[in-house]
Amino acid sequence: MSSCIPLYQLTQCNFNNLQRRWRWSPTPTTNPFSGFSKARVDDDNNRVRPIRASVETAPFPFLQPPNPKVEEDSPSLLEPADPDFYKIGYVRSMRAYGVDFKEGPDGFGVYASKDVEPTRRARVIMEIPLELMLTISKKLPWMFFPDIIPVGHPIFDIINSTDPETDWDLRLACLLLYAFDRDDNFWQLYGDFLPSAEECTSLLLATEEELLELQDLNLASTMRKQQLRALEFWEKNWHDGVPLKIKRLARDPERFIWAVSMAQSRCINMQLRIGALIQDANLLVPYADMLNHSFEPNCFFHWRFKDRMLEVMINAGERIRKGDEMTVNYMNMQKNDIFMQRYGFSSAVNPWDALQFSGDACIHLDSFLSVFSISGLPEEYYHNSNLSRDSDTFVDGAVIAAARTLPTWSDGDLPLIPSMERKAAKQLQDECQQMLAEFPTTFEQDQNLLDSAPDPRRIYEAAIKYRLHRKLFIEKLVQALDIYQERILF
Repeated sequence: MSSCIPLYQLTQCNFNNLQRRWRWSPTPTTNPFSGFSKARVDDDNNRVRPIRASVETAPFPFLQPPNPKVEEDSPSLLEPADPDFYKIGYVRSMRAYGVDFKEGPDGFGVYASKDVEPTRRARVIMEIPLELMLTISKKLPWMFFPDIIPVGHPIFDIINSTDPETDWDLRLACLLLYAFDRDDNFWQLYGDFLPSAEECTSLLLATEEELLELQDLNLASTMRKQQLRALEFWEKNWHDGVPLKIKRLARDPERFIWAVSMAQSRCINMQLRIGALIQDANLLVPYADMLNHSFEPNCFFHWRFKDRMLEVMINAGERIRKGDEMTVNYMNMQKNDIFMQRYGFSSAVNPWDALQFSGDACIHLDSFLSVFSISGLPEEYYHNSNLSRDSDTFVDGAVIAAARTLPTWSDGDLPLIPSMERKAAKQLQDECQQMLAEFPTTFEQDQNLLDSAPDPRRIYEAAIKYRLHRKLFIEKLVQALDIYQERILF
């Protein structure tokens, strides 16, 4: 799996992760997926309604209470899902309740197999034992699970040469390749479900042409450095003099870089307790890595210390209907370029996207929010639909991102001067138009490329979508500023 994802996570968390993978998304195993569970009440009479996105990706509420309290050993009322499907495990098998694993246009995903009514506490839908995961801790004494590396094997020396804080993806890639090479290992079978290089959207596998298609010099430069870092690591440790047992793990650099892309996009970072020892660890978790990203997640992760089990749980108070997709949030408070760098996808309604403005023009924050019937703190914006005009369908993640990214001022002691607000809004609009003019292609040209390209590579398609989303975001800012200017005299 490819959502911060920050590269660390606590016991209760969601994928920090971004994006939706083209095969099955897990990425992360964001947390990689970072933890942002929330409860939502679906009541037509409720005045506070979540903002619904109008573009492409799933909508999300902006009022996010903390994760519901999890009571361990609570029985699930859901029925087991096709138990024969999970018997390729060892020692303990993975268990799933009330979910189906299906392949859609964006790859594998997890879907509800029955209606689930809101409950007072979270429900378990998946249980994955530690024995099925690939796990490596960040601090000594290092822990490997499954315990598959024999004493003295040279792959341990390679892992031991890495920095456990910064090279977590290289370490996991080595562990994954070794698991593929070991006879009768669970990951030999599960590897058939992992996306191939052609199906993966990770920019680590992108060609120079595909990096240029991003039309983002900073992101392209970052990915070139990451590609070089992985290549140099392979050249250092897979030279001609290495033993065959190492050489056969990755006979060419493409194989190793693919393994690194799997580690980056499907890794979960969590804090585990094994006996009395608490460790920050990176995990590749089978089945849980099929969960796709959403800014409105209905699931989260919970580590159960007692049985060394990772649980995927439905948020308390969340109504799940049959056929709904189960999702997690890979990363919180991250822009599209971070999602693209980690997972190879972006979103047109990412509420945390941002632009850098060079001028000194500012608009009044509270006034801008009130125009769209939005209120709350930056981390918890919400939309009051009862105060909205009947024709208002404009509010989505891009408008929320506008409130976070536009230069604003907010001081109750100073009166709002409409003429100055209009002037500032116009200056910001002009700068947005200048940003759009700097792109070498237009929105329409990009869309035609997507529609006309014969069976494009997934990475190529993701790169064009990324620049489309950047342009759409800027256009949304221009439209939002237009509406603000029209209503400034309310």
